[in-house]
Amino acid sequence: MTQELISIMLGVRREGITSAASNLQKEKIIDYSRGTICVLDRHRLEERCCECYEVVKKEYSRLFSDIC
Repeated sequence: MTQELISIMLGVRREGITSAASNLQKEKIIDYSRGTICVLDRHRLEERCCECYEVVKKEYSRLFSDIC
């Protein structure tokens, strides 16, 4: 997944994605290379998310609970 695609999906500038990905890599929360994102520390990544993450997570679980 490219930084350009992430920026389009989130409706933000690509530079913001580049900066955020760089910061998360420096903190060893993710590894990001050639369009591949590997989450190294999910707990710390979730701590860095806004409050909307929990809302989206619950809705995703509700919508796909019968499928998954």
